[in-house]
Amino acid sequence: MRAPALLLTAALTAGTLSGGPAGAAPAPAADVALGPVTKLPLPRYASLKTDRVNLREGPSKDHRTLWVFQRAGLPIEIVAEFETWRRIRDSEGTEGWVLHSLLSGRRTAIVAAPRGGDKAPVPLLAKADPTSGEEARLQAGVIGSVKSCTGTWCRIVVAQPQKRGDVDGYIRQDRLWGVYPNEKVE
Repeated sequence: MRAPALLLTAALTAGTLSGGPAGAAPAPAADVALGPVTKLPLPRYASLKTDRVNLREGPSKDHRTLWVFQRAGLPIEIVAEFETWRRIRDSEGTEGWVLHSLLSGRRTAIVAAPRGGDKAPVPLLAKADPTSGEEARLQAGVIGSVKSCTGTWCRIVVAQPQKRGDVDGYIRQDRLWGVYPNEKVE
């Protein structure tokens, strides 16, 4: 008999954006624009490298700090580039500029709050199959490392509280902010 699934909740710290995402960002167009600095696609997802990242009004340290993120691994979307600065958007739609060295190409995603206000946890399944057993149940706001996505399912790894090890499983791609609809990640 299978052990009951774990319920994982988001551990938020002061100064960290809380709550579920406002909605998925638009999928990049087939003819994707390339950043003028990196020549990488815009927009694109990335994550915060450190647990202290200043979000600024403009692309320099002379610009006012709008917000301080305090959660390494938080997924963000890069929407513009200027020299060593990247304009980013978070899951709640807040935009501003950060220094490129504070960003990581590591893909993470945040469990999105379902539309309609349903607060039921989202199942993390053992296989990419809705009839598969549950590995855990994830609350909106939980962040996981994206290992792969098929366009329908994503395999993610979520760190468990109390250091019991990580939980690895599959979640419907449309329940995540940090991957585009139908995007394939390898």
